[in-house]
Amino acid sequence: MMSMTEQHQKDLQRLAQLRPIDDDFMRCLLKDNIPLAEFVLRIITGKKDLIITDCEIQRDMKRLAGARSICLDAYGTDSDGKKYDLEIQKAGDGADPHRARYHSSVLDVENLHSGQEFKELPDTYTIFITEKDFYGMGEPVYPIERMNLASGMPFADGEHILYVNGEYRGDSDLGKLMHDFSCTKADDMNFELMAESTRYLKEDPKGVSMMCKIMEDMRNETLKESAVNTARRMIIDGILTLEKISEYAGLSLDEVKKLQAEKNA
Repeated sequence: MMSMTEQHQKDLQRLAQLRPIDDDFMRCLLKDNIPLAEFVLRIITGKKDLIITDCEIQRDMKRLAGARSICLDAYGTDSDGKKYDLEIQKAGDGADPHRARYHSSVLDVENLHSGQEFKELPDTYTIFITEKDFYGMGEPVYPIERMNLASGMPFADGEHILYVNGEYRGDSDLGKLMHDFSCTKADDMNFELMAESTRYLKEDPKGVSMMCKIMEDMRNETLKESAVNTARRMIIDGILTLEKISEYAGLSLDEVKKLQAEKNA
């Protein structure tokens, strides 16, 4: 088993290699950092006067019983009430158009309450920043909009989906931003706001300590998920008592009973 010192050194090595295009690191960069979120969204959307009033990291959304929940990397609201879902997608299958559609639909359900008129639904922007050029056409951004195919006119329903090409390196602000997204070192970045936040998380003792704690929490969460999956399989097998499942899976008896109740629901 790896000692605490060895694990800490391994965490520091991993931290040194993290880039903003890595979703866990991007969430940390944007956490409690509205100026950076606003800066990134201004460049991506081209709205130079965009004002972000609120930004949440890892926002869980599930409004319909039995529906699949999603956890947004970054969820923001601007001064006009428009909603922004910013997602980092490194794997190609993570940016499947059906996923973008689902994210967009969940934003709709989340933002229209009982008694409201449909016209009160705010504009939404679902933004996937992909490490590779998802459509392979060399464009910096691929805007996805609904349109009336008969008239050729926009449908104008307020839904906007953007695929941002993380490979793009043009001489524009977006090209420079995508360069920064792939940097491991703050000194190599174009934009000081991005560099400053990166420098804090990688070089400042408080930032480094926070990142190491986050990595530790992620390991513990992975172990917990593994234990829960193991317990679920044991419950389905129906051979062991709940007490034995609790002992072998390393979960409390109450947790195992809850898993059994979910199975029987």
